[in-house]
Amino acid sequence: MTEEVYSKPVASFAVDATPAPTITVPVLEQGRAALEKINKEMGLAFDEWDLDYYTRLFKDMGRDPTNVELFDIAQSNSEHSRHWFFRGDIVLDGEKMPHNLMDIVKAPLDVNPRNSVVAFKDNSSAIRGAEVSPVLPLNPGGPSALAPQRRDWDLLLTAETHNFPCAVAPYPGAETGAGGRMRDTHATGTGSIMGAGTAGYCVGNLLLDGANRLPHEDPEAAYPDSLAPPLQILIDASNGASDYGNKFGEPLVAGYTRTFGQRLPNGERREWLKPIMFSGGLGQIDHRHLHKDDGELGMLVVKIGGPAYRIGMGGGAASSVPSGSNSADLDFNAVQRGDAEMSNKLWRVVRSCVELGGGNPLVQIHDQGAGGNCNVVKEIIYPLGAEIDVRAVKVGDETMSVLEIWGAEYQENDCLLIRPESRGLLEAICERERCLMQVIGAIDGSGRITLVDKNAPEGTPPAVDLDLDQVLGKMPNKTFNFKTRKSDLRPLAFPDGTTAQSALERVLRLPSVGSKRFLTTKVDRHVTGLVAQQQCCGPLQLPVADVAVFAQTHTGFTGAATSIGEQPLKGLIDPEAMARLSLGEAITNLCLARATALGDIKASVNWMYAAKMGSEGADMYNAACAIRDAMIELQLACDGGKDSLSMAAAAGGETVMAPGNLVVSAYVGCPDITKVATPDLKLAQSGGVLLHVDLANGLRRLGGSALAQAYAQLGDESPDVDPAQLKGMWGAIQALLERRTVSAGHDISDGGIATTLLEMAFAGNCGLSVDLPLPTNQLPEGQAALAALFAEELGLVLEVSPEDADMASSIFNQAGVPCAIIGRVTPDKKVDIRVGGKPAISGATPALRDVWEETGFALERLQSAEDTVAEEQAGLAKREAHTWVLPWRPEYTRDDVLARPDKVRVAVIREEGSNGDREMAAAVYAAGLEPWDITMSDLLQGRASLDSFRGLIFVGGFSYADVLDSAKGWADATPNSQGDSNPLI
Repeated sequence: MTEEVYSKPVASFAVDATPAPTITVPVLEQGRAALEKINKEMGLAFDEWDLDYYTRLFKDMGRDPTNVELFDIAQSNSEHSRHWFFRGDIVLDGEKMPHNLMDIVKAPLDVNPRNSVVAFKDNSSAIRGAEVSPVLPLNPGGPSALAPQRRDWDLLLTAETHNFPCAVAPYPGAETGAGGRMRDTHATGTGSIMGAGTAGYCVGNLLLDGANRLPHEDPEAAYPDSLAPPLQILIDASNGASDYGNKFGEPLVAGYTRTFGQRLPNGERREWLKPIMFSGGLGQIDHRHLHKDDGELGMLVVKIGGPAYRIGMGGGAASSVPSGSNSADLDFNAVQRGDAEMSNKLWRVVRSCVELGGGNPLVQIHDQGAGGNCNVVKEIIYPLGAEIDVRAVKVGDETMSVLEIWGAEYQENDCLLIRPESRGLLEAICERERCLMQVIGAIDGSGRITLVDKNAPEGTPPAVDLDLDQVLGKMPNKTFNFKTRKSDLRPLAFPDGTTAQSALERVLRLPSVGSKRFLTTKVDRHVTGLVAQQQCCGPLQLPVADVAVFAQTHTGFTGAATSIGEQPLKGLIDPEAMARLSLGEAITNLCLARATALGDIKASVNWMYAAKMGSEGADMYNAACAIRDAMIELQLACDGGKDSLSMAAAAGGETVMAPGNLVVSAYVGCPDITKVATPDLKLAQSGGVLLHVDLANGLRRLGGSALAQAYAQLGDESPDVDPAQLKGMWGAIQALLERRTVSAGHDISDGGIATTLLEMAFAGNCGLSVDLPLPTNQLPEGQAALAALFAEELGLVLEVSPEDADMASSIFNQAGVPCAIIGRVTPDKKVDIRVGGKPAISGATPALRDVWEETGFALERLQSAEDTVAEEQAGLAKREAHTWVLPWRPEYTRDDVLARPDKVRVAVIREEGSNGDREMAAAVYAAGLEPWDITMSDLLQGRASLDSFRGLIFVGGFSYADVLDSAKGWADATPNSQGDSNPLI
């Protein structure tokens, strides 16, 4: 897509291509047929409603549209951008529903707005944070000392998916998915602050080679030629997202992974041929910057970021239809490319504006994503309107047409609204950070978007001249009709001779259950110095943690916790139970960090369905009602989310729908980031007691479980959860965390309590002895032990000291939540799990851990050197915890030293791609020195010299995006290499 093979040496990269002209489409003469033709040619994704509406619109206007206008409308009014389905009227079985989906998901917030400060608008949502003292520049936007400053910072969260691009080109699709979400994080209000990321992947069956192939997968299933196979998507997409975050400097602290492909009893094939690539992010926002200000006449429309290129043409429209609906060329053209180094520079410009506090020059900021300029510019000039000069946009390719400049989804770009008097300040900040800035127009009060081309022949009409209300504002809703589905489910039936031990081996090898080492080893999990809890924990640093925790500052104890819940396979049985379980899983993960209150929890919910096919829309509607009711009962709320409603692809002569999925990203404030329970068992030497917090009251239903999937089945009865039980559980565990009673904790989800217990032993590098009760529900003969072990009923397993066991269990029981002692932790690295007193699972902890790691290592071999993976895998079984000995006792720097006016000045020098400067500055300050933020451009332009500094730190990161010889390039850019009289080196 971006490569070219040259058969002989290239003398020049110059081309003789000329930009394609702007044309008109003969709607007045040919009517709807003209739109149908260009709809197919350009992949505009107009449906029947769209074709009728826009035919009438231009006939009423009395003129033909240009191809630029139609492309503009197709992107900015696509399902992907405008969420027609969520806002539309839903008719189920002939009856119009009383509420649309948008009303349903907003209902819990109407009941419990509590600490919400930004919801269902803007690029992220936000809740109240705390007054903090971060180390910030005293003179933002220039060479400056850094010191603690009082701020009132709120907490924000956003979550996105980038599914279609990852199906076509996984690596660039995922890196731009991560990058687009990062711009959402920093483009909230009038600018916000980056924090930490999360990620998730759902793909089809992996079909690994040889012995690593999972036995339930069908090797004869057909896959579309136009899309990447699931295995490639999982490896390349995670590479793209990880590489982008690493280069940018955002830690990735939580996530999930799932594979699935199965022919259901009703004959349907369900599989993630069109994958889910999920990207979420935590951040912060100054309380003064929560809301974008209204535009005013004369305000300047500004673009900052990288130059325009001919990439990502029509992504908004292409993402709104099932994969394979367009030609392969159109699909490939719609995939964007990422540039994390430019993203880093763009973010630094925004950060400088934010850190100016009350002097922030940004009136509005929107990130450029789907639809490119044609979407983001209209958003920022609405409703007043503006005339935009398309030739003012900086391009990296002079052969781009007006259509391409206006519609390409080139990344790493923001659109701003500023006052004319702020222009000089913004230009200076952009120059310092080496970030392009262009003024492309001004608010004129016309209520229109007018796109002019100074290179067009005199008298040529504007390429775009549209009333904003007609194409962006006041548009009628669409109507969607569905019939509820009839269930065709079958009870589980396991092969003769199936034992808990044999079933366990299958379950532990599933990617949704097994080790995610192949994901966590390639991503930075700690950059910024603000990560209090990430995925890995315990003496062996295994990726099993349930909750991620992020500190607001380097010295304070307040922060934010986030977790993810998703249970899509249950939705194939019972969509309403699936919704409750997804919310419940998020809460059982989140509860292991001390939080401000249950009612303070907010959640972004992402919906991924083939919503307009079959009965999927009905299932989605029912799931929405279920999660609404559960949230209202729990007194928490959804405050945002995104949708991807074309989750299907053609393969083997049929349309394969993905399992409907909703991903709940919950977040809440933390009063003390040190009060977190991780899964690694810690009390082996003292005989720690294991408690089971049972949110299912003894029921053990196996439908939609990892066990069912491992035997190529689904089941007929899904687990479920009562919100009242979740509420009681939350209060009890929070009380124990406040007392620091819980030494380890883990939720029960994929793989059931057997996996929960084993992961706790794996992470703690110890053993355990447990006896589980038999289920209280009736089960087919021979399935009681399997259900007790592998049913995915929500709950917790906690480790407490022997003296605290009775007290801890009584706190849960008093809250109406069953809690019982089920066993003890042992130091012998042996696992003994019984059910009803009878042996079920046993073995050495290292040997069982090797099975859990097996699929992860098979995937690791596809992305790393074989010899290094083999060495790591072989050594894991005998690995022990390190013993650390400090020869001195660390102490905080005294307050009188920190307050001295004559501290040693240390220059923290950064270059393009550096990303560790703030944590280094915080460390310098904590040591009693005075850190200064100095860029290479400051030195080269004479804004700063090094005469007054007694220390220099060339900060880490990905200089020049970590290209080969990047350090040499940095050295060559120093003043010494320029013949400077005051050389740096």
